[in-house]
Amino acid sequence: MTTAMSNETAVHEDRELIEKFKSGATWAFDKLVDKYSGRAYQIAYGILGNRQDAEEVAQDVFIRIHRALPKFRGDSEFTTWMYRIAMNLARNKYRWNKSRGSQRNLSIDAPLDGTDDPDAKRLDVIEGRLSPDEKVSLDELEKRALEELDNLPELYRQALMLRNVDELSYEQISDLLGCKLGTIKSRIARARDELRKRLGV
Repeated sequence: MTTAMSNETAVHEDRELIEKFKSGATWAFDKLVDKYSGRAYQIAYGILGNRQDAEEVAQDVFIRIHRALPKFRGDSEFTTWMYRIAMNLARNKYRWNKSRGSQRNLSIDAPLDGTDDPDAKRLDVIEGRLSPDEKVSLDELEKRALEELDNLPELYRQALMLRNVDELSYEQISDLLGCKLGTIKSRIARARDELRKRLGV
């Protein structure tokens, strides 16, 4: 089955579940939660970098969806709608955390070299092989990277963090942020270059 056919099938299944929920089948909403709660969490974690905050946002996403679903007209795909809700809630939480001076944790799932190669070395793989001095240096680099990431223009930071969430392709980010594909790729490339310059790596 091609990706396009698979996506079309998923969209059709979502529409059926939504219609069943509107008709009073509460189990249909539970199916949507089971199907997409992980995605909502990943989007939130990609922006917040904190598991507890991401779980809280993911729960809020489906509380909002449950309230609004009876009026959902299907002008966009359910996933696009859900992504936008997750993005908005995560952005709000991020701003609230920042205003409180809350510390975010840098995701350690991003490839070290900034590539999109899923086999690229990752911090969680090599961290256990480091000496105590190297571990301190890595911790300092992570802290600096977090600070500099926060200082990037918001458009660049959001695009870069969303790309580091494995489930989101450039196409999905483009749709989610309402930008052209080329614009998204450019933002991510610039964000990575700027972050490297600021970190001197």
